[in-house]
Amino acid sequence: MHETTTLLIEVGALLLLLGLLGRLSRRFGVSPIPLYLLAGLAFGHGGLLPLAASEEFFAVGAEIGVILLLVMLGLEYSANELVGNLRSAAPAGLIDAALNALPGFGFALLLGWGWVAAVVLGGITWISSSGVIAKVLGDLGRVGNRETPVILSVLVIEDLAMALYLPLVTALLAGVGLVKGGIALGVAVFTVVLVLVVAIRFGHLISAALSAKDPEALLLGVLGLTLLVAGIAARLQVSAAVGAFLVGIALSGPVAHHATELLSPLRDLFAAVFFVFFGLVTDPRDMPPVLLPAIVLAVVTMGTKLLTGYLAARRAGIAEPGRWRAGFALMPRGEFSIVIAGLAVAAGTVEPKLAALATAYVLITVITGPMLARLPDMRWFKQRLRRRIAARQPQPVPATD
Repeated sequence: MHETTTLLIEVGALLLLLGLLGRLSRRFGVSPIPLYLLAGLAFGHGGLLPLAASEEFFAVGAEIGVILLLVMLGLEYSANELVGNLRSAAPAGLIDAALNALPGFGFALLLGWGWVAAVVLGGITWISSSGVIAKVLGDLGRVGNRETPVILSVLVIEDLAMALYLPLVTALLAGVGLVKGGIALGVAVFTVVLVLVVAIRFGHLISAALSAKDPEALLLGVLGLTLLVAGIAARLQVSAAVGAFLVGIALSGPVAHHATELLSPLRDLFAAVFFVFFGLVTDPRDMPPVLLPAIVLAVVTMGTKLLTGYLAARRAGIAEPGRWRAGFALMPRGEFSIVIAGLAVAAGTVEPKLAALATAYVLITVITGPMLARLPDMRWFKQRLRRRIAARQPQPVPATD
């Protein structure tokens, strides 16, 4: 009974604190993710007041948080939209991977962490935060802008790439070898293709089995289906998060719309638990030695994301102001970067400083990214951009008598 009482006190106090931090973040117009991470650091291993009784609860909640983040992301797209975006945005996706994964990969090798850690850090620097970026676009009133579909296409490519990357990196972290790693990747590819085919051809039947008219039944059905598929995916050595993402894609129509509304509060709750848990298992005493490398890596890869968005928007025929808005919007890293780092921490087979570096890196990008996204709307930036565009315009040839 004493352990249960301590658990309730610790969980209740921390959730109350998260609620206050979330309100504080909205007041200042920033993402709550860095505040959640800081709260985890404060109450985790080596923190100000370690919470021992509730760590197991937050570990399970963190797993559910990842699954809900991914299923909600999948609900934003239909299978046809996903395939269409994949075809049109494939070149931009290749540019994105080359410009943003290679710096992280090379940085880990320079630090002497080995090639497995390099693959992990490459994924951390590659993937932008869909959740943070969606919030930034909404807060800045850019959802209807011409460059927004370009931004979303890049994010979709990244999300789909994660369906292949996560099982591969999981196999590498487990040290299963090249053959078993290839088998895991093959299973992942087969699973993704199978689910996409089922979603395109039979998605309406799956949605029809879950009535949108009964909120309670819909919530239980979608949540149960998501956890079931995620568990089966994990048993098949495919990431549980990827399984959840594919469930979201398979659902469509009114079911997807109402499921989004019903699952949003649960997503917010368990996503906060996920970010807190990552902070809980990261010792803040490990962060000062990696702070300078994290700043250097953040500066480099925020610059490469800026270039990625600029080039992708230019390829789509977007005017120069929209190119800059697209580039600045893609800078924040968040949930996927923490997911990848969390896999490495759970495996325990890579450089111990990786978790601290990833935490510091995400904190830097998720705080500065949304702030920098406001630059293209500032008067001085617009004036400089107009002067730059005017300077490139051909000058009229003076008339001669």
